[in-house]
Amino acid sequence: MNAFDPTAERGVLVSLPHPDDESFSAGGTLAIASGAGVPATYLCGTYGDMGRRMGNPPMANRESLRDIRTSEMAAAAEVLGIEVEFMGLRDKCVEFEDPDELGARIREVILRLRPNSVITFVPGLGVHPDHDAMGQATVLAVRGMPKAERPMLLGVAVGGENNPLWQKGAGSLDGRQVKVDIRQVFRRKIAALKAHHSQTVVVFSQWDKTWDIETLQNKPGAPEPDEQTLAWRRRLTEEEPFYVLDADERTLLD
Repeated sequence: MNAFDPTAERGVLVSLPHPDDESFSAGGTLAIASGAGVPATYLCGTYGDMGRRMGNPPMANRESLRDIRTSEMAAAAEVLGIEVEFMGLRDKCVEFEDPDELGARIREVILRLRPNSVITFVPGLGVHPDHDAMGQATVLAVRGMPKAERPMLLGVAVGGENNPLWQKGAGSLDGRQVKVDIRQVFRRKIAALKAHHSQTVVVFSQWDKTWDIETLQNKPGAPEPDEQTLAWRRRLTEEEPFYVLDADERTLLD
């Protein structure tokens, strides 16, 4: 298995459930790919209209959040240089979709776009039920393709080896990881995340208490960031790790 190089791809497809998942999980990778002229597409499962955040101070309500988040998604996509396709699934209900039917829909997109690589959540290690369900459907999409035609399948494991479910059948991911150096494009990733203003303004205000996002320096007198914050900082500014998945291997959701 060759190392994943976004600049050498024929195309990259990210298959995740919510607006902003793409920027958190793979914003740097998408920016690198698009900057090299590689077609990059985000297949977004839902409109994110059940997101718990409404901005700070509140800028949305339940009725307006869908329009706001689709507009934010368009702004983030422009920053990253990618195309976006919405599947129109009901937010916070992806786990109730028939996984085979959802997988078939995702497979149609893969066959149409023919990306070399597909990025999704590792089923069972996504923390959020929508994350896990979209990851499982994406695995099934690739599993249903002839082996010779399959793209490389890359998984995002939220929390990595610190995820409490890591040892429950997911240990086979160990050692099959590729990492994308995003240090040259991290400011585009930050700008894309900031474009998802309704959901990220609180996160950035929290980070701003401990470190300067522009200089990447800890702020004088700020408490030492905990390991979770340091991990987020690395993924935000240094590298995006992905686990190479074998679609034929059982997942935690099979």
